Amino acid sequence: MDEIKSLVKRYFKVSENKLSKCSSGHHYCLNCFLCRANHKDLDMNIWTSARSEYLSDKQKLVNIVASNIDHTLLKSDAKTQDIISLCDEADYYRFCSVCINPSYIDVCKKRLSKTEVKVCSVIGFPLGATLPIIKKHEAIECLQRKVDEIDMVINISYLKELKLASLIDEIKIIAELCLAEGVSLKCIIETCLLTEYEKIIACLAIKKAGALFIKTSTGFSTSGAKIKDIYKIRKIVGPKMGIKASGGIASGKKAILMINSGATRIGSSKSVKIVNDIESKKYYI
Repeated sequence: MDEIKSLVKRYFKVSENKLSKCSSGHHYCLNCFLCRANHKDLDMNIWTSARSEYLSDKQKLVNIVASNIDHTLLKSDAKTQDIISLCDEADYYRFCSVCINPSYIDVCKKRLSKTEVKVCSVIGFPLGATLPIIKKHEAIECLQRKVDEIDMVINISYLKELKLASLIDEIKIIAELCLAEGVSLKCIIETCLLTEYEKIIACLAIKKAGALFIKTSTGFSTSGAKIKDIYKIRKIVGPKMGIKASGGIASGKKAILMINSGATRIGSSKSVKIVNDIESKKYYI
C-alpha cells in the first residue's frame, strides 16, 4: 500500500487532505473523471455467489463463468465464416460478448441481433502506438456501428516516458465518448512489457481517466495474464472497477484462478474449452 500511495503522491496531483472513498489501494482521491465512490463492489459480488452455488449446482457456476467471458477472435486471417461460428458459440454457451476486429462489427451485430451476447471490438490494436486522433476516429466508427464494448491498447510509450498528461488525456477522450453511449471501455496495459512501478502508474492513470476496466494483455505480445498481476491490479484500483484477464487463458482451472484473484471478466479464444473443463472437473472452488 505504501508503494502505491508514494507513486500517487509523486505523479498525480492529489491532496493529502482528500482521501479516496472508493475503497482503493491508492488512499488519496485521484479526482477521477468518473467517480466510483457510489458504485457497487465488483470483485467479490458475482464470484462469491458462484462459489456458494457451485456446492449445490455446478451448472450455475458454469453459467455464471460463461456469462463473464469475452469469446475472442482477433487473428488477422479470420474469415467471415469463422466470425459467424464465433457468434453462434457465444450464443449457445451464453458468453458475455464476442471480441472481434472492427471490420466484423456489422457481421456480429446482425448475427447476434436476437441474442443477449454483446459485441466488443478493439482500437489501437495491438500496439497502442497510433495517434490519439486515430484512436478517437476508430472509437467513433465503432460506436456508430453500435458496438457494446471497446478494448483499447494504451500508448505504452507515453507510460514508460511518464508522459502521464498525454496518456490520461488520450484515455479520457475515448472514455467520454464511450460513457455517453453507455459503452464499456477496457484499457489494455500489456503487463508483460511493464515494470511493477509502471503497472501501478498505468492502473492509476486509467482509473483517473474514466475507463471501466483494466485489461491485462492483447494476447499478441510476449505473454498474457498472470495471477500476481490480477492481485496487484485489484489491490490498486479497489473493488469497484472491472478487471479483464486475457492472454493465455486456455483452461477452466486457469480461468477460475484468475477469477479468484480478482478478475471480473475473462478474455479467451478457448472459451468453449474453459466451460467444458468446468463442467467435467471438480477442483476449482
